[in-house]
Amino acid sequence: MKTVGLIVEYNPLHNGHAYHFAEAKRLAGAEAAVAVMSGDFLQRGEPAIVGKWARTEMALRLGVDLVLELPVAYAVQPAEWFAYGAVATLQATGVVTHLCFGSEAGALEALQPLAERLADESAALRAAVREELATGASYPAAYAAAAARTCAGGDAAAARALLMQPNNSLGLHYLIALRRLSSGIAPLTVRRRAAGYHDAAPRDAAIASATAVRALLAKAGGLAAAEPYVPPFTAAVLAREFAAGRGPMDWERFAPQLFHRLLACTPGELAAHHEMTEGLEYRIKRLLSDLSHPTVSELVKQLKTKRYTHTKLQRTLLHVLLQHPADSLAPEALGQGPQYLRVLGFSQKGRALLKTMRKTAALPVITRAAGGEAHSHLALDLKASALYANAMTTRTTEDMLRDYRQPPLQL
Repeated sequence: MKTVGLIVEYNPLHNGHAYHFAEAKRLAGAEAAVAVMSGDFLQRGEPAIVGKWARTEMALRLGVDLVLELPVAYAVQPAEWFAYGAVATLQATGVVTHLCFGSEAGALEALQPLAERLADESAALRAAVREELATGASYPAAYAAAAARTCAGGDAAAARALLMQPNNSLGLHYLIALRRLSSGIAPLTVRRRAAGYHDAAPRDAAIASATAVRALLAKAGGLAAAEPYVPPFTAAVLAREFAAGRGPMDWERFAPQLFHRLLACTPGELAAHHEMTEGLEYRIKRLLSDLSHPTVSELVKQLKTKRYTHTKLQRTLLHVLLQHPADSLAPEALGQGPQYLRVLGFSQKGRALLKTMRKTAALPVITRAAGGEAHSHLALDLKASALYANAMTTRTTEDMLRDYRQPPLQL
């Protein structure tokens, strides 16, 4: 059975995602779809607007047959490791035949040659990245420039422009991960329509970026203003979660916990966290006493430099909040791949996929998290979910302990 894999955050699921889903199934000729979805915290270092169980429901109502959680160890990472963890999860199911991702390029021909040359990270590429970083460039900009320099020849400027587009860059890393894993999964891509990744406001009557949808939800119009850009089931799930005090979630809900950690930790203790690099811990400690308003947004604004992007800083602070030690998320550890396949939800067709996976899966399939602390990555997931629920407007032990008790959602 042809089964297409999707790598998603659905923060929240909007009409552009629905278009991508339909195109992915059409291009793959797929009878089923498996989504690897980030949990309560996302790749750009921020909390999801609503929790993973609500977003799993959105995915199932869209037509996804099986939703697997991308462990937070990979979900809150730069593109290389986010992509590697997600692709490795799809590979480990043993049932996914295709991977379809969105891109600005809309064609694999633009990205595959770069992936072929970059899959085995050469000494020349590493040296070029260091040279670009030495100019003060951020890591994404340095990687794009270095990749273009080392493998694009006379078309270096065009390759750099291609890789500076966020979905192209992420798509490149999906292709690199497929090659590093020697995967038989066939890649496909769909061109983004009507909205750019970073668009802060809608430019179309029906399709807007997730960033723009969240901005609409934050304004006075709230859900009513966002409704033209999301499927009805997304609007219904959001309305229910907001009414129950489980959203909308943003960084400021975590400000008390974060500032407690930043104030309580010594510079040496801060330095032990993942992505805390180049003396950033000292810069944070110095700035704490100068902040006029102890908000996360103000702290990130003051910390931001050409070298430290907004996303890099948010991820670093999130690792502090979640107490992620640097050694457990080092490249050597992440390179070993995910430790399990955590099932968040499934359809009737997904139930059949799970039955097949009991024979084909290369990793343990987990449907109940209780006792899952034996897997170090799952222990991080459970901690992250409890912390996320503890920051909700309406705090309940039911939500804080939900990951231990909640069976997969079924539609």
